[in-house]
Amino acid sequence: MQNLIDPAILFFVVGVLAGLLRSNLEIPPAISRFLSMYLLMALGLKGGFALAASGLNAQVAAGLGIAVTLAVLVPLLGFTILRRWVSGFDAAALAATYGSVSAVTFITATGHLDKIGVPYGGHMAAAMALMESPAIVLAVVLANRLRQQAQPAPGVVVSGGAAALAGPPGAGATDWRKLLHESFTDGSQLLLIGAMLVGLMTGEAGHTAMQPFSGDLFKGMLAFFLLDMGLMAARNLPGLRGRSPVLLAYGVLAPLLHASLAWALARAAGLSVGDTALLMTLAASASYIAVPAVVRYAIPEASPSLYFGLSLGLTFPLNLLLGIPLYAQVAQALG
Repeated sequence: MQNLIDPAILFFVVGVLAGLLRSNLEIPPAISRFLSMYLLMALGLKGGFALAASGLNAQVAAGLGIAVTLAVLVPLLGFTILRRWVSGFDAAALAATYGSVSAVTFITATGHLDKIGVPYGGHMAAAMALMESPAIVLAVVLANRLRQQAQPAPGVVVSGGAAALAGPPGAGATDWRKLLHESFTDGSQLLLIGAMLVGLMTGEAGHTAMQPFSGDLFKGMLAFFLLDMGLMAARNLPGLRGRSPVLLAYGVLAPLLHASLAWALARAAGLSVGDTALLMTLAASASYIAVPAVVRYAIPEASPSLYFGLSLGLTFPLNLLLGIPLYAQVAQALG
């Protein structure tokens, strides 16, 4: 309840209700894009300023190492589980979705930690950037393997059904240059990392100069953006109708499993409570911006309504309303 009465979270609820009531309330795409860029820039600056104050140390290295480990383990675990219930291509797309991260969920989590007075390291913004791309690359590798397994041996004549399973000619050939370019030079990542470097280079003087921009305006901008996210989540809820209960259960339980894995790794490395809570949030989140943009091109056989609807229509609201305070409470209680 303490998290639900936060103004930013309440605006998300307003957006969901407006969407469900089919209101004509709408945030223009250009405004939504600007808000997203602002939040990433402000987050990067905050991280850079904090990192400039704390410096590089063993705990920073451990946190970044755990982030990369989670970025590999989570999609592999997801693909192994989902392969039993959906097609291989849908399993790969969902593995990428839940193996990558949600910047908005992370930003909301930092706001929650600020609200309850739990400190965290500025390097966690870099951890978020590191966790975004590995799951996408792994999913494409898995999808290519499925295509190769479906292709008939040379000289073998296949029926129409088998030919359809094999996919169109050249389906197994991925343009890796384009894929890697989109994965590692995404504008959101570059803005986040660039802002963090600016904060790191300018330090306390930069923090004082940018406080009206990256500090005072942050909460209001986040509330406005979450209003738009609520509208988008409501629009994607119908996509969950008729889905298998197993998939709906995965959308609820997988984040808890991933957060538990992150907690175990962070606890073993002796990370702080704040860093542990943010790693749990990152592991539990699911991407609904970066992954759909790349996977739609790289794995066209997968159903966008499945991986987009499940992440934005179910997992994102649950993490925002219940998951973030739960992860923070577990990190505090068991830290």
